[in-house]
Amino acid sequence: MAISLQDQLLNSGLIKKDKANKAKKEKYKQSKQQRNSKTTQTDEATLLAQKTLAEKQAKDRQLNQQQKEVAEKKAIVAQIKQLIQLNIQAKDDNGVAYNFSDNNAVKKIHVNQATLKNISNGKLAIVKYNTSYELVPTQVAEKIKQRDASFILVLNDKIEDELAADDPYADFQIPDDLMW
Repeated sequence: MAISLQDQLLNSGLIKKDKANKAKKEKYKQSKQQRNSKTTQTDEATLLAQKTLAEKQAKDRQLNQQQKEVAEKKAIVAQIKQLIQLNIQAKDDNGVAYNFSDNNAVKKIHVNQATLKNISNGKLAIVKYNTSYELVPTQVAEKIKQRDASFILVLNDKIEDELAADDPYADFQIPDDLMW
């Protein structure tokens, strides 16, 4: 039969009998107290594992939120592109050049006289589509603006065709479609 470690230490003279008995009694008291109080002692490893798990869950939630935001942005861009693609108005490459700004750079689009008047009156808007510029109706431009206003380059306020009867300057047209 194997001799216990405590007996081996006693036989070799490394510890004294009273110290061995004291350690034995202390161990017995601790086990009895745990049984009587029925409390579980949480050790450091369990606490550390719980803390690590909580941190991982928080990190995962944050990553999921970021991925969700990216997916929503992609969906919005896809909706905008579909709106533009379905509502493109015709341009006239031989017509008048309409100048507008895009990121502090002057750009131009060629349109006919009727389309130029519609842009000036706010019936048509100019939007950025991929690498080109397209014309869309104002209603579509408003829908695009609700999703992302950065796609809208030119959206003039609607001008009423009817002039007030008591307007003293009714005979003078305001040139809002000047070429520059």
